[in-house]
Amino acid sequence: MQAPTTDQAFAGSIPQVYDACMVPLLFAPYADDLAQRVAQRVAQRQPSRLLEIAAGTGAVTRRLASTLLPSVQIVATDLSQPMLDQAAAIGTARPVEWQQADAMQLPFPDGAFDMVVCQFGVMFLPDKAAAFAEVRRVLGPGGVFLFNVWDRIEHNEFAATVSDALAALYPGDPPQFMQQVPHGYFDTEAIRQDLHRGGFDRAPEIVTVDACSHADSPALAALAFCQGTPMRMQIEARDAAGLTGATNVAARALASRFGADAIDGKMRAYVVAVER
Repeated sequence: MQAPTTDQAFAGSIPQVYDACMVPLLFAPYADDLAQRVAQRVAQRQPSRLLEIAAGTGAVTRRLASTLLPSVQIVATDLSQPMLDQAAAIGTARPVEWQQADAMQLPFPDGAFDMVVCQFGVMFLPDKAAAFAEVRRVLGPGGVFLFNVWDRIEHNEFAATVSDALAALYPGDPPQFMQQVPHGYFDTEAIRQDLHRGGFDRAPEIVTVDACSHADSPALAALAFCQGTPMRMQIEARDAAGLTGATNVAARALASRFGADAIDGKMRAYVVAVER
């Protein structure tokens, strides 16, 4: 079976479930962290144009729009137009330019931006070094590329629990989306090598950021993972009528490990900053 492209994978009802469930569950703490790091660098460098790639439904974009001065123009892009439509529908504190764009072929001239930001998006790029070369191309001299990636799945408790539950449900062909994509690019040495191959000659700064994932119930967390990510398509490919059942299996696994009411789990990610 041919894997869906990224723009196909984040279509249908996934953008709405993603923003309502996944963003508060996983992305909000790291969006705050990334926006604060951007603001610190903006205070030092006073950039005029910032590009966000793989903006999704705008979790980081909204924080940047609230944090940065209006003099900093924000251009937020994503390969998936439905995700951008959801982001634009939610809105931002000040105008943001939303534009559909492929990070592998950015539709911007050389040196067009002072900073490029990406929240949990580089894992989806098919050729990391080539994508990093594109980022370097659109950065001006002294510009900064700031992004984050998840650590291995074992250090992210909700994701690991859901993946284990689905592996038990489909032992002959377990869905591997979480392990292979979101949690598949955690080797910091590989990241350094890909940045170097992409033309970044300066050594990147890589820091570990631990956070807490919170859900009001195991059912909401299970809904986020099973129906708010492309894992939904993997479940439906194995059992066209099995999405609700798989979501319930994941919810029971989360409840068994973390409790039946509001739950909290550990998360870990890396934040990478590199100068052009």
